[in-house]
Amino acid sequence: MERKDLENRTKAFAVQIITFVTNLPKNKVTDVLGYQLIKSGTSIGANYREARSAESHDDFIHKIGIVEKEASETQYWLELLRESSIGNLDELQSLLQECSELCAIFTATGKTAKSNRNKKQ
Repeated sequence: MERKDLENRTKAFAVQIITFVTNLPKNKVTDVLGYQLIKSGTSIGANYREARSAESHDDFIHKIGIVEKEASETQYWLELLRESSIGNLDELQSLLQECSELCAIFTATGKTAKSNRNKKQ
């Protein structure tokens, strides 16, 4: 997958998260969960874009680590919503699938970057 394709994919995911949260029923629980989901779900792409502009290989590794953490956190909030039966369950399942794939991509990216760093040393 090309870097620009992944950037577009993470941006599309952020838009899907925004739309999903916008359509949640309005109450104290969804206000909190939705806020957390918006923060982590939209930061995946923002942090990936920042990683692409890293100043060094170590900076890239650090920033990809942040992307991994944000993707994992997003997965957590989506799981909470699913297990609480809050929101459209079909949309939730689709978001969880995409989030799982993004987690796998960024985990593999981080491992590869670390491996390449170790080979250079």
